[in-house]
Parts: sequence; C-alpha cells; structure tokens
Amino acid sequence: MIRIRVEPAPIDVAAEMALAEAGEAGAVATFTGLVRADDGVETLELEHYPGATQAALHALAEQAMGRWGLHAATVVHRVGPMRAGERIVFVAAAAAHRAAALDACAYLIDRLKTDAPFWKREVRAGVATWVEARQGDEAAAARWSI
Repeated sequence: MIRIRVEPAPIDVAAEMALAEAGEAGAVATFTGLVRADDGVETLELEHYPGATQAALHALAEQAMGRWGLHAATVVHRVGPMRAGERIVFVAAAAAHRAAALDACAYLIDRLKTDAPFWKREVRAGVATWVEARQGDEAAAARWSI
C-alpha cells in the first residue's frame, strides 16, 4: 500500500505511525524532518505543482516498494509557510525485516530531496530568498543508483 499526502496541515506523527504499523510488516522505519532555524530562518515556505509533486512522490514510493519488497510506503509532505521546529516531512517504510525498512526509508528521503518538485523560500528578518539545491543532497541520492 502506498500513501502519499501533500498538504499545508501539520503532520500528526502518532496518527501516521499507527497507519504505518497497521499492516503485517515486521519492521517500520520512519523519518521526520523539521524546519531548521539555520542562520535566523523565521519561516520556510514551500510551493509545489500538485499533479507533478504527487506523481513524483508516488513513483519514488513504487520504486521503493519494488526494490525492497515493502508492505507499505508513506510520504507526507507539507507545503505553505512553516516556522522553525515544525514538521515538514514524514516518511515511513514497512517491510518484513528491519534492513529493508531502514534502507527503503533512507532511499525515500534521499531521493525526495532531489526528485520531488518543491520550491523552497526562506524568510529571514522579513526578507525572502529562494533556496538552492544542496550538493550533499545530490550525493545522497546518487548512492541509490543501480
């Protein structure tokens, strides 16, 4: 089962965990990303193109399902304005065994950072600037290339 949600509502990690654990998997690995307050970031604003974003996230989840034989994959991503410390993303991978769940979860978050069409803008002292892709994100995603 694949669950993809992209929305402005806050992420309820307890509810998402309960859904991720509801199947017959022996392991569930998760990742929760938070908005960092790097260098005085007050607000992070995410924009996206709904059709393209949903399709990209679903394709990544399908790849993870096939590669690691997952029981389920979940990606919940927020859009809109968020303050430092708020949850921005939740990823879960449910598999028969921990290694597959852990690898699939890492794969999903690494690839999400480079393959999902989100545009980020940081606001510092009332001034908004677009966020460029980080070179480290590309390297992390590249490690999963077959």
